[in-house]
Amino acid sequence: MIDPTPAELVRENAYLKSRIAQLQSDMADVTAEANRLREELERLHGRRATRPPNPLGSGQ
Repeated sequence: MIDPTPAELVRENAYLKSRIAQLQSDMADVTAEANRLREELERLHGRRATRPPNPLGSGQ
């Protein structure tokens, strides 16, 4: 195996730093979306719990 040159190592290091930043940004986006969906789910369950019962819901 051929040892990489210092220039190649610098280039690879810059790429990896960029990729890490990109993945951290993606993770923040996914976390925010998960929080939004959890809040929406809680809101929908809360609304369902406060809804009055359906008088025709017994199958009559």
